[in-house]
Amino acid sequence: MPKNTKVSVSEAGQLAIACQLQFNTNGAKPLAALQKIIERLSYVQIDTISIVERAHKHVLWTRLPEYKNEMLDELIDKKRKVFEFWDHAAAYLPMKHYRFTLPRKRMYAAKYRHWEEKNKKLLKYILDRIKNEGPLQSRDFEDPQKRGLWWDWKPAKEGLEYLFHTGVLSAKARKSFQKVYDLTERTLPAEIDTSLPTELEQAEHLILKAIAANGFASQKEMFYLRYHSRPAAKHALQKLEEEKKIIPLNVEGIKNETYYTTRKNLNRAGDFKDDNIHILSPFDNLVIQRKRLRAIFNFDYTIECYVPAPKRKFGYFCMPVLYGGRFICRIDAKADRAAKTLRVINIFWEENSASSKSRNEIKDMLLHKLESLAFFAGCETVIAEQLI
Repeated sequence: MPKNTKVSVSEAGQLAIACQLQFNTNGAKPLAALQKIIERLSYVQIDTISIVERAHKHVLWTRLPEYKNEMLDELIDKKRKVFEFWDHAAAYLPMKHYRFTLPRKRMYAAKYRHWEEKNKKLLKYILDRIKNEGPLQSRDFEDPQKRGLWWDWKPAKEGLEYLFHTGVLSAKARKSFQKVYDLTERTLPAEIDTSLPTELEQAEHLILKAIAANGFASQKEMFYLRYHSRPAAKHALQKLEEEKKIIPLNVEGIKNETYYTTRKNLNRAGDFKDDNIHILSPFDNLVIQRKRLRAIFNFDYTIECYVPAPKRKFGYFCMPVLYGGRFICRIDAKADRAAKTLRVINIFWEENSASSKSRNEIKDMLLHKLESLAFFAGCETVIAEQLI
């Protein structure tokens, strides 16, 4: 890739893939490698849908085939290198980024100050119980017979979430996919910086993490659904460019859009080669911003589980498939856990799916990858008549 500020759309795609999917962990053990992956991605989205496998598990497995679910639990609860909070959605975040969640927590507290005033007794009750009893889940506040001093579950749940979003409580872990709440002061490592960042520091952080994770990013992409100050964002971009920490990047064929990257990222993508086939989660970091996906990869993608059944084109849980720098097909599949079988409902090939390999070779690679995904999702077999 030429070392200038103008690249082709194909080179831009290679840059995005290199930073999103290719990790040189220098022989690190799987747990250390997982930490590095999460730190570069900057977030891993949490989602409740588990048609094949939950989003965060799938995203991590895609980048680390050795990934096991207990590894993430260890990074959160024991090593305390990862924590749960809000990015553009519920997500697992690197612990070293903790201070940059504080502005959102302050904003949340200000927004719901009146609710707090009305519910001081409830909040005190919740905090007293967790302080004295240790970590608790929302179900620990249920009382079907409503005896004694117990509150109904719903306001207690609201109280727990208020304390979580304001930073008083943290999610120490999840059990049965439900948060286990503890006092933040008991979960934060002593060395973590808890000073409130300035608006300029916050903006710089959002810029640099977006570029590191995605290879390059526009201003809109950097701040997508994230709490920030617009004047500070503009100032931060100018400052970082003047300091030569970032450089503007133009992508051929994309008009009226300036991206930003770094020389380090351009060098990383210079030797791009990816012979792997990737079956991605619909919530994968590479595909989550749909406008960017269309612009860079010419791939128009929507997860259709939120679309009424009669209007679906590709199926309830259609996963995008990447090979050779292009999206070659979509796979609608479902894990039948009772039968321990991953069932492929349909495969939709893209018009530009041709490659140096034959369609049969691609099918063989895809079937092998599906078998790996099935095993990861707790299945033993794959039924995919479309690949026979």
